Amino acid sequence: MTAVQDTAAADTAAQDYREKLRTLSEGSVRVSFEAFKDIPWDDPEYAIDPKDPRWVLPAADLLGGHEWYRALPLERQVEIGIARQANICKVGWQFENVLIKGVLDYLLDRPNGDPEFRYLMHEVTEETHHIQMFQEFVNRTGVDVPGGATWFRVGQSLLPVFARIIPEVFFTGILAGEEPIDHLQKSVLRSGYDMHPLLLRIMQIHIAEEARHISFAHEYLARRVPALPGARRMMLSLAFPVIMRVLCDVIMKPPRSFIKAYGIPDHVVKDLFWGHPTSAKLLRDFFADVRILAEESGLMNPVSRRVWQALRIDGRPARFRGEPAPQSA
Repeated sequence: MTAVQDTAAADTAAQDYREKLRTLSEGSVRVSFEAFKDIPWDDPEYAIDPKDPRWVLPAADLLGGHEWYRALPLERQVEIGIARQANICKVGWQFENVLIKGVLDYLLDRPNGDPEFRYLMHEVTEETHHIQMFQEFVNRTGVDVPGGATWFRVGQSLLPVFARIIPEVFFTGILAGEEPIDHLQKSVLRSGYDMHPLLLRIMQIHIAEEARHISFAHEYLARRVPALPGARRMMLSLAFPVIMRVLCDVIMKPPRSFIKAYGIPDHVVKDLFWGHPTSAKLLRDFFADVRILAEESGLMNPVSRRVWQALRIDGRPARFRGEPAPQSA
């Protein structure tokens, strides 16, 4: 390919990227939600009754499908179910706090006229409403949940630093937190589970807006990674699956204080995260979409593939983004 052809191809790719950002930004204008406008918090139908059996966890949640949980008295299942949902919301907003701080730092270096600025400010606005939505839910449950693991809560102020110095690592971390919860919430909705209307509305809003956030992170990395110097791309290829695995645990696995407070036995924790064939399959399924990204952007190589395998998050890439996981292991 000649230099002229290289330049033309680069210009076309840049224009395609700008068009995708414009589409995402316009989507944020057309379909957006506000935490205290689009959820009828004070509707009696949305009230949280600590005896409501709809708070029993669905089987799509690993804890909800475990025989230990299913053998508990209904009242205890409900109690743990409310606490589990509250803790997921708490760690969700803690993660989005990292996202907001990192994105704002990243934008300090964007030139005037950069279309990333507009889209990412839409994303920051949406994540702010998610934080309000999640914390209001936690408040109304009346359960004092911790959210993420202690190390994450203590060290989360350091994570946004990567947004300015190694942005590809930061946006990898964003995907690592967003993909598992998006996968879980979609699985719950697809299951047809009789869910409490408040939790259903929160999930619907979160899924609708996170689709854009995940799409941006994919597009950003797909554009940036192939242009990285070889050594930097190699280092990212090794860090990529590690970041995915570590932040998946932050999002999905309740901290030790939660496990102790609700008397969840160690053997159950081992089954759930990720020692049982069912949970091990779910762990692999979480990352089917990002395996597409890794393959197509050059992050999947003979060395990094072994890291994916060692972390038990390898497998075939999804055929298309958002493909439902097959039922067989």
